[in-house]
Amino acid sequence: MQEVSVIIPNYNGVPYLETCLDALKGQTFQGFSVILVDNGSADGSVDLVRNKYSWVKLIDLPENYGFCRAVNEGIRVSETPYVILLNNDTEVFPDFVEQLLKGIKERPTAFSCASKMIQAQDRTKVDDAGNFYSAFGWAFARGKGKDISKYGKPDRIFAACAGAAIYRMEYLNQTGLLDEEHFAYLEDLDLGYRARIAGYENWYLPEAKVYHVGSGTSGSRYNEFKIRYSSRNNVYLIHKNMPLFQWILNLPLLAVGFGIKTLFFAMKGYGREYLAGIKNGFSISYKKENHGKKVRFRWKNFGNYCRIQIELWANLFRRFY
Repeated sequence: MQEVSVIIPNYNGVPYLETCLDALKGQTFQGFSVILVDNGSADGSVDLVRNKYSWVKLIDLPENYGFCRAVNEGIRVSETPYVILLNNDTEVFPDFVEQLLKGIKERPTAFSCASKMIQAQDRTKVDDAGNFYSAFGWAFARGKGKDISKYGKPDRIFAACAGAAIYRMEYLNQTGLLDEEHFAYLEDLDLGYRARIAGYENWYLPEAKVYHVGSGTSGSRYNEFKIRYSSRNNVYLIHKNMPLFQWILNLPLLAVGFGIKTLFFAMKGYGREYLAGIKNGFSISYKKENHGKKVRFRWKNFGNYCRIQIELWANLFRRFY
């Protein structure tokens, strides 16, 4: 019986797919299946997979529904106790699946385990060693741009980057899958946040390694789409996961954090897009169909909220080392 399903969302990813799928074919552990969910690509992605990778289960969606919908479609058809989410612009190491599966099995309270993501363009630099969130409302990838010799020990993290991470289906069934309102960006942080509220852990496993191109679909680090959706989803994430007392407690720092980001993007010529995203974030937070998605405060989780809050404060400083 297969133990894990590798789910790859794809949109016009032909330049990356062969590298991604060939690396999976050469894994040391073979007890896994691969599900590729295509978001209405127009670049021949579907034909490539059908003709060259018959061992890949293909879900061909008629249009681009976004990262979250694609991933959820894959998770729903998987029949394994674990799922690995993997970006199409990656090249995994030969023991990638083996290390992730081993790591999450060794940690019974682990909701997810993130891999060590290395920059494909400069393979001496870290791309992501776990995702964190701070009381400024800033999400960041730990270690980005640092030497790959660093971050060599397993560690608890705030959330796993869904670009290359494993999740336990038993706990996913309790927290729910990715929120498709996000479409793309911060959806993995939202999922990890919900898991933390429920009392589960997210871990970073340095032995599971992957090269990552980055922005393989959106095209660049800063662009209108990414900036608008990131600011939009950040407001929505805060609304969903912070109860009223945390809103009040963090409001001064959140105001400072969003203010600094507004100035930063204004200097890069994207101030209007960033502010438009914030406005849209409030709009979607109060949409009728999203009311039921807000995590209800329960006193049994109060200790978890306190631990999260301490971490939000600590991450104000962790961002700089």
